[in-house]
Amino acid sequence: MKNDIKWARSLVERFARQKIMVVGDMMLDRYIYGVVTRISPEAPVPVVRVGDEKNMPGGAANVARNVSALGGRAYMHGVVGRDAAGADLLQVLKNDRVGTRGILRAAGIRTTVKTRILAERQQIVRVDWEDRRRLTLGVRSAFCAGLTRAMRGVSGVIIEDYGRGVVSQDVVDAILRTARRHAIPVALDPKENDTLQLTGITVVKPNRKETFALARLPEEPPCADPLKDRPLLRAADILMKKWQPAFLLVTLGAQGMLVFFRNRPPRHMAAVAREVFDMSGAGDTVIATLLLALAAGADCEAAAELANCAAGVVVGKLGTATCDDRELLDYVEMLTRAGVKTFRRS
Repeated sequence: MKNDIKWARSLVERFARQKIMVVGDMMLDRYIYGVVTRISPEAPVPVVRVGDEKNMPGGAANVARNVSALGGRAYMHGVVGRDAAGADLLQVLKNDRVGTRGILRAAGIRTTVKTRILAERQQIVRVDWEDRRRLTLGVRSAFCAGLTRAMRGVSGVIIEDYGRGVVSQDVVDAILRTARRHAIPVALDPKENDTLQLTGITVVKPNRKETFALARLPEEPPCADPLKDRPLLRAADILMKKWQPAFLLVTLGAQGMLVFFRNRPPRHMAAVAREVFDMSGAGDTVIATLLLALAAGADCEAAAELANCAAGVVVGKLGTATCDDRELLDYVEMLTRAGVKTFRRS
């Protein structure tokens, strides 16, 4: 028990020495908080009297925020517009101690903004502003060149694909080519882009729905025991053969996660959350913890175990939250002292 706590502390303490590049589709999450006391006379909708507003990083930017919260040195690489929302997003990232020099501000691009209006913790409506236009060849070339230069000296790279146009084959190729040369671990959080070639990638982290979509299979209802979920096992096997990552981590929400390896059977890691208030952003916390642990020297199984603990922390919070290094270590200690076998190490 004490050895597990000591090992986790030693690993997490090494997070501070890791420089993690996060590449992908950035968004600004804007929250408007208020109260409802009446229905509008113009239409049968609630009238929200605004009390507060808050800007937060979303999409790939929230992964960078998680890396920083865990004690790592996060550097964001993405594209935003030359608009007020883009400036707001850069500011919230700087407030979260995320490096922003790798962010391109492109003319003719609208920064993606997701505005949520809440009353008494209940979301009333979400309004999205986004531009799905593909980046011009000039912007893409400049972006890839910047990635290659910036990867010198980084400890790991996280690619976050939200299907907004930043993550494409030329970007992935630039990252993986440099990563192979310098033995840098690379993690991908995919959407449903099943055409990407990922030769040499360390880990891919889809959720269950994405796993079926990426394998081009119809999604089946989940099984009580994920290790007996034959449709899911088949979908994961397809992805392992297609991409040949060092390992594949499929997040399963309340069922925890399923980890697939190259030369041994998969392993199910049950969720270790004490309470579940909100699953929002849990995947961002998982991939941030996972890559930091790999960069700090953990093997793939131990990194997944630690990421599972971080997910247990963040789902116990309301809204898109983060888990910091102190919270993670306290949680590991609590689980260990409670007799939960968190780590299976040789």
